Amino acid sequence: MGKKQAKTGVDLIVSADFVLTMDEQFSLYTPGAVAVRGDTIVAVGDKEAITAAYEAGEMVDAGNAVLMPGLVNVHGHAPMTLLRGLADDLRLDVWLMGYIMPVERHFVTPHFSWLGTQLAAAEMIRSGTTTFMDMYYFEEAVADSAAQAGLRAVCAQTILKFPAPDAMSYEEELSRARDFVVHWKGHPLIVPGVAPHAPYTVTEDLLAGALAIAQEYDVPLHIHLAETAFEVEGHRKQYGVRPVAWLEALGLFEAKVTAAHCVHLNEEEIAILKAHNVGVAHNPSSNLKLASGIAPIAQMLAMGVNVGVGTDGPASNNDLDMIEEMRLASLLAKQQANDPTALPARQTLAMATILGARAMHIEHLVGSLEPGKRADMITIEMGDVRHQPYFRRDRESIYSRIVYASHASDVRDVMVNGRWLMRDRKLLTLELEPLLAEVGELAQAVDTFLIHREGSVLSKLLAIGNVAQEQTFEVQVKAAVDDLAAVEARMLADEAITVTRNSMRPQFDTYFLFDDEEGSILRHREDEVHDLESGELITVIYRLTLTTAKKEREYENSILLSRSRFDAPADRSLRFYREYFRPKRIIEVQKERRRYHIRFGGTDFAVNFDRITKPPLGSFVEIKSRTWSRQDAERKAALIGELIERLGLDKSRIIKEEYVQLAQEAAEA
Repeated sequence: MGKKQAKTGVDLIVSADFVLTMDEQFSLYTPGAVAVRGDTIVAVGDKEAITAAYEAGEMVDAGNAVLMPGLVNVHGHAPMTLLRGLADDLRLDVWLMGYIMPVERHFVTPHFSWLGTQLAAAEMIRSGTTTFMDMYYFEEAVADSAAQAGLRAVCAQTILKFPAPDAMSYEEELSRARDFVVHWKGHPLIVPGVAPHAPYTVTEDLLAGALAIAQEYDVPLHIHLAETAFEVEGHRKQYGVRPVAWLEALGLFEAKVTAAHCVHLNEEEIAILKAHNVGVAHNPSSNLKLASGIAPIAQMLAMGVNVGVGTDGPASNNDLDMIEEMRLASLLAKQQANDPTALPARQTLAMATILGARAMHIEHLVGSLEPGKRADMITIEMGDVRHQPYFRRDRESIYSRIVYASHASDVRDVMVNGRWLMRDRKLLTLELEPLLAEVGELAQAVDTFLIHREGSVLSKLLAIGNVAQEQTFEVQVKAAVDDLAAVEARMLADEAITVTRNSMRPQFDTYFLFDDEEGSILRHREDEVHDLESGELITVIYRLTLTTAKKEREYENSILLSRSRFDAPADRSLRFYREYFRPKRIIEVQKERRRYHIRFGGTDFAVNFDRITKPPLGSFVEIKSRTWSRQDAERKAALIGELIERLGLDKSRIIKEEYVQLAQEAAEA
């Protein structure tokens, strides 16, 4: 008899009725086993062969379960667990610019990012995710929190062209990103990277800086791309090309790029991503919830693009359940292609494992159970009623059982880097009770902040930025006239009145009226400025102006003094402001205005010759001036009284109401 061959020593052997490797051949062992030494997989195969060849210090038999690679979440914002449910059922721009970013500016700190990642880690571990790709602020805190929880992550530091919670300029953000990459590169669990947020929130210089860091340190670059049709069309109008072509021309795809969303791509753009080995993160729940669209996943996969599955941030999903995302990804692809064979279960599971790892450019580490790769694996129980009956005629039916029937609660055990993070549904690296208590305290603080903000139109205006307070007092008078041209000619002939500049301005005003104590009125104005003589269009100005219905004082001749005026550029759509501010009532006023800036009595005034066309209210002359001083307001009111006389305005036709109030009265008549 020959000498019995000695077994090779390993630390652990895990066996199960089903072992899915997700390797190139989709090797499947029933039953199977995986041998682990330290943080690395040593062998994968039939259970009998593995136990015959290896001797382990620990033997784990998962029984009626699937042993497979841990799930790979290719896109998310882990700290945003703390913003889950903050503002739902809104459009992407209102959700992001109106609620998420203002709260982030107020609350996001390193501890916020750390705490939110702890909460995210607990959720991801319990649903079988072992690796995730993140993009957020204070990414060093995200990395530290993920590593403490034992998860593997590609953490990419966010870079924006405007101030962020962790930096006041993109130069500072680039410096922070470089320091982050240098500090974390080489960590056993964390792969650092850079994340220029999106084409619409960056500049060419910013992208060049991010690319330089990614190439210098050979780290991933993560970016949102073509998420909405509005984004793509806006970029085409601004730059003359769509975002994918723009980024290619800038050389960004020379880095290890992972592009999130990619909903609105054409065939040429998909070919560009393939040519540059750009990975794609498909986020079905988030894209559906925000009505961004359905990404052409089947076409991308057919053209050879590495497409993984992501959850996106839990503020727009609202969970981190990759099993749910897999099922939804498959069903959406079938519906979009009108083909039930599109994106079958095995390919879908590959997207959540090995293809996701390739999309993140870390397939040499994870994504499949193969010798030499890290020991990142999970077990999924198959004993629940949802998995019965089991038909054995098709060995590969196990893939459909996972994708179409499994729930996150079926995940029983989770290992990362050879370390158990969960056994028998019990978290081993996180304590939930104190974590949830602190999360609850933060939620109360955010609630208080938003309750205060939602009760004030000014606070909501301030929250979206770039608000400036104009001169506190506005002194004004307006009078109805029958012959605008005659009054205009009289003014131009008056030697005591000097015209400093003039313009013709069709104006389209949308007034938002509120039932608050201040009687707030927010006006959105589209102001077309034309040369008065030639009629040539000079520019179009979009402005928001917040005033209150309350008047400070009424002088002789019904000259009114109002106060509390705030201006901001209207750099978003009218629809955005309507949905964000949610006014009690909306009134539209359109006018043809001839404006003169004049100097009279050593003082500057604006004189407007207005014909109100919507609603058809008639013609008016309006005289106004602004000041910071109540005393100066008195002097200007007296001068306006003189102007009334010089222009021959009928004092009996002087009106106190603003145009919005006249329009409201006309609508109610």
